[in-house]
Amino acid sequence: MTTVLITGANRSIGLETAKQLSEKGLLVYLGSRDLAKGEAIVKELNEQGFSNIKAIEIDVTNPESIYAAKNIVEKEQGKLDILINNAGILGTQPQTATETPVDNIKEVFETNFFGVINVTQAFLDLLKKSDKPRISNITSGLGSLTLHSDPSWKYYQVKAAAYGPSKTALNAYTIVLAYELKDSNFKVNVIDPGYTATDFNHHSGPGSIESAASFIIKHTLIEDDAPTGQFYSNDIEDETGISPW
Repeated sequence: MTTVLITGANRSIGLETAKQLSEKGLLVYLGSRDLAKGEAIVKELNEQGFSNIKAIEIDVTNPESIYAAKNIVEKEQGKLDILINNAGILGTQPQTATETPVDNIKEVFETNFFGVINVTQAFLDLLKKSDKPRISNITSGLGSLTLHSDPSWKYYQVKAAAYGPSKTALNAYTIVLAYELKDSNFKVNVIDPGYTATDFNHHSGPGSIESAASFIIKHTLIEDDAPTGQFYSNDIEDETGISPW
């Protein structure tokens, strides 16, 4: 059975992604910083008819938590097929470049950037045991330098000095990671689910969590001839969905 770990999957897009992957027959480890909350959610999902979903405690900012989760997956499955680095935080608002304290920016980077690296490096040996290893790093259109420099972009005025740069850094890391793994069977991409109505943004986004999760899955469950090192966005209005960096 194909096994997937989703970090930050106890609500919103991560949770919906877990549900949709479960419906496709995958075994989903639903990552949550609070195991009790994760288990409560899985119980609700089971009552709704979802199966193949298991709660797992993982705090992407805590190496001990990450390796404990890795040991559980290794003991139970012996490998990991798909890693979806979904956990992320917005940080305190507003985030101006001139006044946001450095400590606030560091806090956002700790989860959105360094957390992804922590988890990826920890699970890499389990992913290498898969026939079709996939790493999807969940990013944002706010991480695109090209779009942020374009006054005609519809979100041009949305600037966040901590969140946006943390996703730009994540994009850059993904490019390097994909390059290093390009001669293997890995596929490593960044995926922007689009501006989605979630608790994250007080439900201000126009997109649905169902569409966001479906888009993530579309560009995660890809074949061996699919591209690696790409930036896909649900807000790009063409059939490729490829976003400028």
